[in-house]
Amino acid sequence: MTQIVSNQVGHEVLFQRHAKNPILTAADWPYPVHTVFNPGATRLKDGTTLLLCRVEDRRGHSHLCAARSKNGIDGWEIDKEPTLKPDPEHYPEELWGIEDPRITFVPELGKFAIAYTAFSKGGPGVALALTEDFRSFERFGLIMQPEDKDAALLPRRIDGNYALIHRPMTDTGAHVWISYSPDLVNWGSHKLMLQARKGAWWDANKVGLSPPLIETPNGWLMIYHGVRHTAGGALYRLGLALFDLEKPEICIRRGDSWMFGPEAPYERAGDVGNVAFPCGYTIDPDGDTINLYYGAADTSVALATGSIRDLLSWLEREHKGS
Repeated sequence: MTQIVSNQVGHEVLFQRHAKNPILTAADWPYPVHTVFNPGATRLKDGTTLLLCRVEDRRGHSHLCAARSKNGIDGWEIDKEPTLKPDPEHYPEELWGIEDPRITFVPELGKFAIAYTAFSKGGPGVALALTEDFRSFERFGLIMQPEDKDAALLPRRIDGNYALIHRPMTDTGAHVWISYSPDLVNWGSHKLMLQARKGAWWDANKVGLSPPLIETPNGWLMIYHGVRHTAGGALYRLGLALFDLEKPEICIRRGDSWMFGPEAPYERAGDVGNVAFPCGYTIDPDGDTINLYYGAADTSVALATGSIRDLLSWLEREHKGS
């Protein structure tokens, strides 16, 4: 288990940034791109780490491209061309690109489910695709209409239904919701899951799912981002919440403090400064070490490592102290 340490001002450091950060940049790509960030992540059967990166071209449009590494740190083998491209002819909701994938392996299907943001004239919406090999894809098109994003599928059914976490924008704000489906096509039973706080909180303006939920014996662990508007612009930081295993819309506990935010130079400065935005993680064979892959300043990909047990312990202390 990773030992929690404190910095000079006394707060616990739950994620350690990798010394080689950023681990992927546009300069690593085999074809011309502008920026590379916000990757979905998974570990393949042979132990290879796969990152499905959001790649933005010089038009400002994004596509998805896979990078593979034996150790999840370096030696990346990157697809020579886009892995999943927008297809506006057949999916008009992808007119202005596809973004921010979250990957969930669904054992029942024997496939990886990729929830991603499709960007069109109507705004961002949630699209879904299935794949076995990240070479060919079964696309479901738009499953949540604009304006909606930050989506990920749970790895198993809840009470007989698939469950999708997502973040619609409504008149009441930007909150995390959960929806259910018998077939991945028809969605309903929408329930509010995590609400943005009001006032001076770090997550007062809007919240959204970061990587997919982590199933633990204690509950579904959520790493979520909160956005605070400051005089210098929006500030993206990460917090933790825990949800019931069989009724995921029920929040068991939620931390008051943020636990990870932009501090390093590559997180502070870039196309969009002051952003640390994870869309994926892998878990080591010990079942505890979590490797969090995140977009840094909407410009590059970085890695931070922590302990699931430490995250749960911190959250329990935070909840009791609130």
